[in-house]
Amino acid sequence: MTLLALIAALALEQIRPLGNRNRVWLLFIRYANHLERNFNAGSVRHGAIAWLAAIVPAVAIALGVYWLLGQLSPALAFVWNVFVLYLTMGFRHFSGAFSEISLALSEGREHDARGALGQWLGTPASDLSVNEVSRLAIEQGVLDSYRHVFGTMFWFVVLPGPAGALLYRLASVLAQKWGERNLDEDPFGRFAERAGLWLDWLPARLTAASFAVVGDFEDAVYCWRSQARTWGNYTAGILLASAAGAIGVRLGDPLRQDYGLKIRPELGTGDEADPAFLKSAVGLVWRSVLLWLGFLLLLSVAGLFA
Repeated sequence: MTLLALIAALALEQIRPLGNRNRVWLLFIRYANHLERNFNAGSVRHGAIAWLAAIVPAVAIALGVYWLLGQLSPALAFVWNVFVLYLTMGFRHFSGAFSEISLALSEGREHDARGALGQWLGTPASDLSVNEVSRLAIEQGVLDSYRHVFGTMFWFVVLPGPAGALLYRLASVLAQKWGERNLDEDPFGRFAERAGLWLDWLPARLTAASFAVVGDFEDAVYCWRSQARTWGNYTAGILLASAAGAIGVRLGDPLRQDYGLKIRPELGTGDEADPAFLKSAVGLVWRSVLLWLGFLLLLSVAGLFA
């Protein structure tokens, strides 16, 4: 049932994409903003209370509905799993911007590609070259594919019902919203950051290993081991370094941004990023998803014969 729910959710999301700005997520973000306004007294403890208040009720309700529906009919519980996965997982949560950038670059509309990238990242991109646009799009695409697909899949499989998928996605949103600020000046988001790191520890490494298996294994492992720690965020470094090695592209590197030069370490040992590598990145992600689904299929078959 777990495998079927994942396949059904991915198929449904391809047929009727939901996007990342849907009402459910906007409602949660408003709720998180409300909690921050009322709980942020500048301490880690208050941040932990706000994190629990944001996540525990939602996960408990999702799990309770799953249990109640399961008592009525396993089919209803299955539909509930698919619905929650549809809300929390899928390529279309982020791939719209990625596809728009890829199409614009392939048609020579560099200005449109910069505009789409700037809107996606929330930072100015008008000064970027085509190679820099390609590089940043690949980086953001890899990270978003992990958050919206692999991390969510992992925790859905590990925890009962839809609890894992919802827990991971809500925690990921709070880690980005509260944990990516100056925590020395405002420690409110420190608990959200730590929770995000804990939830990411194993699935991020499994995702990086998957990139290696379906791509250039030797280069992916080399880049992971030798370059990941040079990135500011170690989890992101693992994912980006392994992806760069797997498809033979060079990510990171200094970047012209905000009328200055942003120094970033080099990731990968391959060629400079160009529009053609965007398709390579998409292929890498899809092959990795199929690898995960194939592994789950083997586990399901083994369970039937056990």
